[in-house]
Amino acid sequence: MYWVTNAPEFGKQAVYLDSVDPTSNPPVPRLTLDELKQLHAQGVRFFAPPMPALLEVNANNKVVPSKYALDIRSVGFTIITWTFERSDLRKGASQAGFYYYFDPQGRAIKKDSDMYKALDTLATQVKVVGIFSDWPATVTYYANCMGLQ
Repeated sequence: MYWVTNAPEFGKQAVYLDSVDPTSNPPVPRLTLDELKQLHAQGVRFFAPPMPALLEVNANNKVVPSKYALDIRSVGFTIITWTFERSDLRKGASQAGFYYYFDPQGRAIKKDSDMYKALDTLATQVKVVGIFSDWPATVTYYANCMGLQ
């Protein structure tokens, strides 16, 4: 908010890093729709929540956008997310920690290659423009295969 308020030309490209984390103690809740609208009205254009806040697994065990992702998009933010491929998935998402809390029972993400399901949802439905990753090969491969920039 400092950049948006004090250096608006630079602030146009500033990224608001969201620290939502329902797994922490105490939990850090998501912003409400009204809070998101207020941020946008104040001039924030780029919003960056953690990847698991943008996804969920539906009743058919498919990775889909979360309600939070839909709210963020409805306000008009450009979305960047973090952090893709942060944890070892050899035991599935249910054992992989914070970055996979969108699938706590491991119903959709059971092995490393299943992360393409999450990545495709982020790219095609959530419409993220960027993803921070500890291992960028998967994101780069996907982007190249799909003709993304």
